[in-house]
Amino acid sequence: MIQPVDLQDFFITFFSGAMIIIAGAAYALLFALSRVHRMPRLMPFAYLAYVFLFISVLVLAEATHLYGFWRILVVTMLLGYLLAPHAIWHLCVGTHAALEEDANPKSPIPEDNTHSGRRSA
Repeated sequence: MIQPVDLQDFFITFFSGAMIIIAGAAYALLFALSRVHRMPRLMPFAYLAYVFLFISVLVLAEATHLYGFWRILVVTMLLGYLLAPHAIWHLCVGTHAALEEDANPKSPIPEDNTHSGRRSA
């Protein structure tokens, strides 16, 4: 049975929904900046944004009367949003490493000039 949101919970629903958007965007942005620009000091702020996201989602689920299976689905989606950027990052790094290796193949003969008798300038 669908239970509508109480009128007194309208602002809680509105602000928790807004916080989900802001905290989710902040988590994604800070995670990406930390990885792309190699600034690990941003990663704790990304996880802090994720904590705000987690709390906001639980508040929204409570205000909109999501119970039972829906609560399990909400937590599963939150875990996915936490782990997906890590998986995507590793996929991108692996893909780019394979592309760079294809573009610059290593020579099968090692470049060791120490025994060739040539002197380097």
